[in-house]
Amino acid sequence: MTARAIMFQGTGSNVGKSLIVAGLCRALTRRGIAVAPFKPQNMSNNAAVTAEGGEIGRAQALQARAAGLAPHVDMNPVLLKPQSETGAQIVLCGKVFGAAKAREFQAVKQQLLPHVIESFDRLKRTAEIVLVEGAGSASEINLRAADIANMGFARAADVPVVLIGDIDRGGVIASLVGTKTVIDPADAAMIVGFIVNRMRGDPTLFDAGMAAIAEATGWANLGLVPHFAGAGRLPAEDAYSLSEQEAGHAGGKIRISVPVLPRIANFDDLDPLAAEPDVALTMVEAGQAIPACDLVILPGSKATIADLKALKREGWDVDILAHVRRGGRVLGLCGGYQMLGRTIADPEGIEGYPELAEGLGLLDVETVLCSDKSLVEVSGETVADGLSFRGYEMHMGRTTGPATERPLVRLADCRVDGAVSPDGRVAATYVHGFFADDRQRAAWLERLGGASDLAYERGVDDALDRLAEHLEAHVDIDRIVTSAR
Repeated sequence: MTARAIMFQGTGSNVGKSLIVAGLCRALTRRGIAVAPFKPQNMSNNAAVTAEGGEIGRAQALQARAAGLAPHVDMNPVLLKPQSETGAQIVLCGKVFGAAKAREFQAVKQQLLPHVIESFDRLKRTAEIVLVEGAGSASEINLRAADIANMGFARAADVPVVLIGDIDRGGVIASLVGTKTVIDPADAAMIVGFIVNRMRGDPTLFDAGMAAIAEATGWANLGLVPHFAGAGRLPAEDAYSLSEQEAGHAGGKIRISVPVLPRIANFDDLDPLAAEPDVALTMVEAGQAIPACDLVILPGSKATIADLKALKREGWDVDILAHVRRGGRVLGLCGGYQMLGRTIADPEGIEGYPELAEGLGLLDVETVLCSDKSLVEVSGETVADGLSFRGYEMHMGRTTGPATERPLVRLADCRVDGAVSPDGRVAATYVHGFFADDRQRAAWLERLGGASDLAYERGVDDALDRLAEHLEAHVDIDRIVTSAR
């Protein structure tokens, strides 16, 4: 079996490509069609671990879930994980390939294209249809020469394209028609239709707009999609969405604060907490003080030492130490775990150049960063109460010290992980994802004076079902399927 395929590109970043592909994966699966998601190149510090010990973008893991599949490295062969304003780590087929500045990466991309095509071809042998997601904007003609993420891939793999625009940000007619105007005519010929996403209000008010786009471009009108209110129940991939985490939860009696680090990573750890009615989750942006709260969570980071320095520049270290003195609790996750210790050493220059940084000193541990990366799905239980969890490890570094003799979790393979302060108020772990377990999360909230009856994982699947129904009502899915080749 060799699948047909169709690609979804955007007029810009964050226009809803990932969500639409996830919804279509679920919609086609509900129709009994074997579907698989694919993204040639992604850029995100929110990643998922696959069963074979690789990593892919979180959006492709959600799309795989929507299709009833286990995440696989072939679904996202190139993942860029930003480490600075101009540089990123390159993950190829699930494993670290190297690092490059933005300009250097343009020369590297053509070396990666054969690997992308190989992954795509393997994936096509597992499904009836592959839904391909582009990255960024299809109209970035300055990057077209070496492109492997949008039209470069579509042309190389001969995959037709649906272009998505976002009406909520304004100028959607110009962005769609303008894309047709600026891209190469051979690229424009790959586009078979367009979707306008995130319509608010009366959709009939944009009937003339849809007709104008179709007339100016010659592309088929495949649907005007109203804003989907359930999007907040689905894991977000981009840090752009972090400010939305606290929407609707301001009245929660448990106050949790999270400093938004410049290279925050795997922040989907926070999604189950954000969904809790009892939780008021505050994402603390640069320039703001950490407010009075019950729990401070230090999240994961793609550049731990650089983010530790940023934390101190913001004065958040002072806020956290004062919070602990007042009897508040702190939880460090992965990079946040490393920051809570006494020192972080980077003798190999993993994150830039060799250096030794002083941590917050709230846990009696030391971390040495190393090139070996731990990428593994894990399960186990918390030591204090024996409650189960499932999650994953994704880190580069080894943490040791007296505080590790009081571990936070016990893993199923008999290892222990994490550390807890003598008074129990500061804790940390390398494990991501254990707040997704309902019993585990409820126990944490109970310790903070709240309660939970939320079935988080079931809520994610319910949201995917509602998204599929939403797209069935507003998108010409039949025409999309017949346009695939």
